[in-house]
Amino acid sequence: MQIAQANTAAMAGEDFRPGLEQIFLEHKDLVFRAAYRVTGNATDAEDVLQTVFLRLVRLEKFPEISNLPGYLHRSAVNASLDLLRGKKDSQTFSLDENPGQPNAAVQDHGPHSAELRDWLRHALARLNSRWAEMFVLRFIEDYSNREIAVIMKTSPAVVAVVLHRTRALLKKDFQGLKRQTR
Repeated sequence: MQIAQANTAAMAGEDFRPGLEQIFLEHKDLVFRAAYRVTGNATDAEDVLQTVFLRLVRLEKFPEISNLPGYLHRSAVNASLDLLRGKKDSQTFSLDENPGQPNAAVQDHGPHSAELRDWLRHALARLNSRWAEMFVLRFIEDYSNREIAVIMKTSPAVVAVVLHRTRALLKKDFQGLKRQTR
């Protein structure tokens, strides 16, 4: 059942929870995977999964959503980034519960790969949320610039510019980190 149908049922006084349950069952894996790729651990991904669907439950009226999987994916990425931002002052948090599953954005399997993933997660949490979301969609989720433009309701040119600037900022931040560790 689509969200618009659940909204119609709710306005008619009918119980719309079965529609939400069906949406959850159909899309929970998509939301979990997106959250896991950003947060790097299953516990945080489960928290994000719960957050995304609780936000849907709390809506008095469901918005018209033409691309429900895209909406839920974007919600998962945003909630994951929010979670990381909330943790950025924390000294420690789990990165990998399954070390055999490397982060797509960080393919280094050397002794410093966990530190590199840690740095990337913290760096993404410090970025403008829209920029961080585009970076995650492109380099972790492997969406094309055109697909990102559709998801984020902008043009592929804007996506390309933002990704270029984001990579430049991350590169500068990483070079600063390397100088500090010498």
